Amino acid sequence: MMRIDVSADGWLSWTGRRVACRLGRSGIIVDKREGDGATPVGAWPLRRVLYRPDRLPRPVTELPVAEICPADGWCDDPAHPDYNRPVGLPHPARCEKMWRDDHLYDVVVVLGHNDDPPLAGLGSAIFLHVADPGGKPTEGCVAVALPDLLELLADCRPGDLLVVSAL
Repeated sequence: MMRIDVSADGWLSWTGRRVACRLGRSGIIVDKREGDGATPVGAWPLRRVLYRPDRLPRPVTELPVAEICPADGWCDDPAHPDYNRPVGLPHPARCEKMWRDDHLYDVVVVLGHNDDPPLAGLGSAIFLHVADPGGKPTEGCVAVALPDLLELLADCRPGDLLVVSAL
């Protein structure tokens, strides 16, 4: 099992490599809540990789991989039974679009945060994804430059953990 460490000062490290990362606009937090803009502290399993096949080839990784389609969404409405689950669009509840005009979700690693089972209001759509080229923080995810993300994924396999630390 590989451990991918994320520090509060904006660095992601694995197997001797260290790259800059972006965190939530509110920093990191132990007690994650929906909409707080914070990246949750904890050890999160890497569940699977999603990618835009119209923008890049299938990422090289041992993790499960699936294509993102224009009708893919992720429910972020705590009042809906589909909360923190992938959904098809249109959807009756509030959802995030996975097929974005920007490039932030060209590659997305779904993290095992609040998903087994999802509990309403404790945070949804916590991903490892492509960083904003202008340096903007995330809404609570961890983000790195696309080349760094692809390099990391080449080393990943099921059972690996992304560990966000307050230290």
